[in-house]
Amino acid sequence: MKVGYPLIEALALGPKELISLVGGGGKTILMFRLAKEFLMNGKRVVTTTTTKIFEPSQEETPFLLVEEDERKIKRQFVLLLEKYQHLTIAAKRIGSGKLRGLSPDFISELWQENEVDGWIVEADGAKRKPLKAPREDEPVVPYSTTLIIGLLGLDGLDKELNEENAFQVDRISQITDTPKGGRITEDTYLRLVLHPEGLFKGSPPGARKVVFLNKVDLLKDAGRAIQLGQRIFRESAPNVERVLLGQLQKDPPVFEVIRS
Repeated sequence: MKVGYPLIEALALGPKELISLVGGGGKTILMFRLAKEFLMNGKRVVTTTTTKIFEPSQEETPFLLVEEDERKIKRQFVLLLEKYQHLTIAAKRIGSGKLRGLSPDFISELWQENEVDGWIVEADGAKRKPLKAPREDEPVVPYSTTLIIGLLGLDGLDKELNEENAFQVDRISQITDTPKGGRITEDTYLRLVLHPEGLFKGSPPGARKVVFLNKVDLLKDAGRAIQLGQRIFRESAPNVERVLLGQLQKDPPVFEVIRS
């Protein structure tokens, strides 16, 4: 019996993907870990954001291009990608170690014009909280997205719904019927996935959807995560293609894949 999966296998990626990451509980870790798998498989990959990210380390990306002029990015793009195979692009350094990303339309334009195996886009921010509900202007998902991965951190389960454990607490409470200060339950996670203003708000019509329940390793009972994943898949299919149970800080990064 197989124990665990690499990300590329668990996600069943196609030959050319534009992957947008939304939600909370590990988007940046997922972005650079997945990019590393692309490289290990001899594929070319671009990492970027439509919002803000912390400047990546040299371990996370071999080359960081920071450039506001889209024409200059286009002129350098092919040569840099051929040289480094993995390229991270941002528009500007904005202080506090953060980068401002590219516009979603420009990302789609570059994706369509260039033969790149994978683009991975962090499409909203969650201030490193396990749970997040999008604001009115979020998430910022490129229209050419082929796969959207909604992350939920299982370290929020059974915690109090407050600013320490969630981002946009009022929105989460409204969407999930979980009272502020109340316990975050399995129902909270399920409703966040199912609600039209929840995890997958603003998804392009043709994009496949995957739920990623991260930090399974922090639960005392992994069976509880499996039951939650099965429930999410059962009640959201066929809208959600599969549910992954993961532990992105460990190997293997995916513990279980729930699909039809």
